[in-house]
Amino acid sequence: MIKQMDINCDMGEAFGQWKISDVDDKEIMPYISSANIATGFHAGDPNHMNRIVQLAKQFDVKVGAHPGYRDFQGFGRRKILASSQELVNDIVYQIGALREFCNLYNVPLNHVKPHGALYMEMAVNKELAESFINVMQQIGLNIPVYCMGISETYKAAKKIGHPVVREFYADRDYGDNGSIVFTRHGEKADAEKIKEKVLRACIENKVVTVTGNIIDIEFESVCFHSDTPGSLEIASELKKGLKENNIKLEAFNL
Repeated sequence: MIKQMDINCDMGEAFGQWKISDVDDKEIMPYISSANIATGFHAGDPNHMNRIVQLAKQFDVKVGAHPGYRDFQGFGRRKILASSQELVNDIVYQIGALREFCNLYNVPLNHVKPHGALYMEMAVNKELAESFINVMQQIGLNIPVYCMGISETYKAAKKIGHPVVREFYADRDYGDNGSIVFTRHGEKADAEKIKEKVLRACIENKVVTVTGNIIDIEFESVCFHSDTPGSLEIASELKKGLKENNIKLEAFNL
């Protein structure tokens, strides 16, 4: 049985007065160990990046860049047809923006996690995954990349020894192949059921798929989304569940 677990959450997904979640990111901070901060292309802007980095420092939460497709209108959930080089350039641009806010507050950039449709495309696109990991090395960012364990991203990182963290998705369903399935639920999530799902994954390394099959799953971090209805309750239940099972909430350490 595991002794510690990272909980990461996507944050800063707002622009000006608009925000995708009804929950303020500050409310979620006490329940997580890592924050994935939107870097301006799918959501986020300089003011929100600035604020979330400060909040992360206040709550001792690790900071990660959450770059996405250049798709503000579609919230980064629509695939954009572009070359791997163009997409990686967009990622580098976004990482650089957040890294400067990290430098401003003397907070280390802890990890990078692509967002939404870009995350899913990289999971199956070997060329894109390898280009991304290689550029991370070239720009001197020897920090973990967060991804699914079955992804091309994971394979590319392991191939050259780049740090990588596998995720388990608390508030997403799983297919029989071990990939997450984007099934949108409009109703409020059942935080208790999500906690039970995560604890089973942590203790038994098992998850039930959308077809009812039980598959093995390995991971170092649990992810949930701030825009999932009931996200604050999910955050609270996850931390409570870990504590009840003597699992320490702690960011992934190399």
